[in-house]
Amino acid sequence: MPGAQGEDAGPRRSGDHALQALGTKVKRAKEELEAIRLAEREITEALIGNYRSVLKDIDEDGPAHVALAKAAEMTAETVAALEGLDERAPIEEIARRLDGEVSPAVLALLKALLVQSGGLGAVTKTVEGFGGFAKQYEQIEKVSAHHGNFWEVLLYGQIGRDRALMFDLAEKLEFTVTSEDGRVLDALAHAQRNEAARGEYISALGEDREPVDISFATQNWQKAVVDRSRPGQFVRRHFEAMVFTYLAEELRTGDVAVVGSEEFADWSGQLLAWEVVKEKLPAYLVEVGLAEDEDQVAAFDAAAFRRQLEDRLRAAAAAADAGYPDNESLVIDPDTGIPSLKPHRSEGQRPSAKRLEQEIKARMPERTLIGICARTAYWVEWWRRFGPPSGNDPKLQDPFGRYVLCTFVKGTNMGPYEAARHIPGVSGHELAYVSNRHFSLVLLNEAIADLVNAHARLDISQAWGDGTAVAADGTHMDTYLDNLLAETSVRYGKPGGIAYHHISDTYIALFTHFIPCGVWEAVYIIEGLLKNASEVKPTTVHADTQGQSLPVFTLAHLLGFDLMPRIRNWKGLTFYRPSRQSEYVHIDALFGEPGKNVIDWDLTESQFRHLMRVAVSVREGVISSATLLKRLRSGSHQNATYTAFREVGRVIRTVQLLRYLTDAPLRRRVMAATNKVESFNRFSQWVGFGNQGVIADNDPDEQEKAMKFNALLTNAVIFHNALDIAEIVRQLLEEGWDIDPEDLAQVSPYLTEHIKRFGEYSTHELGIQPEAYDPKLDVDFAPLREQGVTTAGFGQAA
Repeated sequence: MPGAQGEDAGPRRSGDHALQALGTKVKRAKEELEAIRLAEREITEALIGNYRSVLKDIDEDGPAHVALAKAAEMTAETVAALEGLDERAPIEEIARRLDGEVSPAVLALLKALLVQSGGLGAVTKTVEGFGGFAKQYEQIEKVSAHHGNFWEVLLYGQIGRDRALMFDLAEKLEFTVTSEDGRVLDALAHAQRNEAARGEYISALGEDREPVDISFATQNWQKAVVDRSRPGQFVRRHFEAMVFTYLAEELRTGDVAVVGSEEFADWSGQLLAWEVVKEKLPAYLVEVGLAEDEDQVAAFDAAAFRRQLEDRLRAAAAAADAGYPDNESLVIDPDTGIPSLKPHRSEGQRPSAKRLEQEIKARMPERTLIGICARTAYWVEWWRRFGPPSGNDPKLQDPFGRYVLCTFVKGTNMGPYEAARHIPGVSGHELAYVSNRHFSLVLLNEAIADLVNAHARLDISQAWGDGTAVAADGTHMDTYLDNLLAETSVRYGKPGGIAYHHISDTYIALFTHFIPCGVWEAVYIIEGLLKNASEVKPTTVHADTQGQSLPVFTLAHLLGFDLMPRIRNWKGLTFYRPSRQSEYVHIDALFGEPGKNVIDWDLTESQFRHLMRVAVSVREGVISSATLLKRLRSGSHQNATYTAFREVGRVIRTVQLLRYLTDAPLRRRVMAATNKVESFNRFSQWVGFGNQGVIADNDPDEQEKAMKFNALLTNAVIFHNALDIAEIVRQLLEEGWDIDPEDLAQVSPYLTEHIKRFGEYSTHELGIQPEAYDPKLDVDFAPLREQGVTTAGFGQAA
């Protein structure tokens, strides 16, 4: 419900941001360890020099030793005179032994103590000259971290400034375990009880006076937390860093949940009950292709599910083995089992296709982005999707014009006030108000779907695909460093966020997300397909290498999607055998040692009901696929759902890997699809030229809206370019050209040379209603579908 979602937004974002921040701190600790590796020699030499200086101070003839000897000499006479006395000796006896000169003796003792402390002070002064004891301990800890690959001891230095915030968040949120293992939350409670402590150590005993169990942590963490010289105590700063690290990880994997949250709820409790799933299962099985008809549905149970998977794996392995002698592009190393594929040499663009593309480019009419936006709004009426949240009439003087201008301004990533300087008759305040109050994520998705549907009805779109395949990939987007989602991307090496697009085989964007850099991109592969509101419903999804996750393969299979990512690095991939007895003549080395890497079919069969509950719940929208996949991580200690998804994923991924190795046309289709989404990324960034491509908004919802606006405007340009290309093809046909559909398939609608982006933006085109467009084109595209011809990334964006 929208209201519930709004109420949860604050805690959910706080949790998201806390996890992202802690993930960044862990990464920085590891980066600090790497920096220490580089500087280790310098630090070690400094410590050795410092230690040498301290030794000299306390060695014979050193200041401390000399002071100690002098103090002993000064007190020797007094000590000898008082030998044999105890604390009960009368004052008269002391005076007699000292010949009545008590005061001078006491004064001599005091002077000796001063000399002795001065010797100790010489050592202390030496250490202070090196930066103090704390600095020396810090350097020693860094060298220990280097030698032991021990980044854990560095983490508190990264999170120390956020300590109060983390304790405050832990106090405000109510955590609960989703299994019987509550060790992490017990450790958190112990840290909270000692929050006020500022010393180096805290007690290792809980409220029950029993030792706090930290066996959930790695040996490195336990080594950092437990000081053997201080039994019964924890090193406070390392204990706190360990607790918050494991809390964040268990929130990610779903082993710990947040009561009242949507993002971090105990999602297993949100699943549909088996009784409900059982009623929906017959229609669902047919819809996703797990069963073909009512007869198969009636017989489909856990055993049938197991047989289906097993038959599929056996058939794929047998086909790959039988075809290996004729597979000239595949070589399997007999020792390592690592496959290698000979690179496919593309024939490039045919001369006739190149000539056609050049002619089309030369004839493309000059356009402006505002004009393109206005004409597509007239034709498709996507602008009617927008309005105030109340659903009432917009009460704007010219809603069509204002919505078109807002789409242009936000889609190009120009700020409203900067755009108003170049657009007559509109103020920055008005543009900002309309974009904030009349455009929402839901409405933008609907407008995008309108353009996708209109594009799919164009005959020209058949030159590029039939809408059954989609490619998903992300591209880096710069943001300001102080915003809530900004962090440094491991993949891209710079701060910002990721625009994650699902691009149809017809070149148009079906769905767009904006996600933080630290989020695993693969979790959004399925989400974009499920949230796609258009009439184009692809069943095959291609992705880059990050799409190889086992849980993603499982969920895609259960939802009826054929996930086929691009495979580049084969070294770390495992192929699984159908049984211990399964052996193959030609490809056996792929599966490793005989009898190993075998699918646990009993596990897949035993988890059938649970797998169906998860899949149907996702399909029905009860739980988000992204939320599910974020939790299904290998770091989970107790997550039974992960083990089930992992096992089915092993089957499906092995099948897909074997298909990829044996089917050269399939590899070319995957390559073409991923090239297409990379071309879209460049094209959409060309459209979103404002502010040098930097997303200025700090609010996550506004950042998401910025991506949607850009996708809407980019789709409008693609649709308009497709119409212009079709019109030029009609002209060429009238002039006697022979248009080969295969040549037309190699002409991309990502054309830019004819579009004006800069200068004064005239609004006169807003009032020009264009003639109706013609979706028909007298070209037979059926041969393309029969031959499986696809584009290979021709016509790159400028």
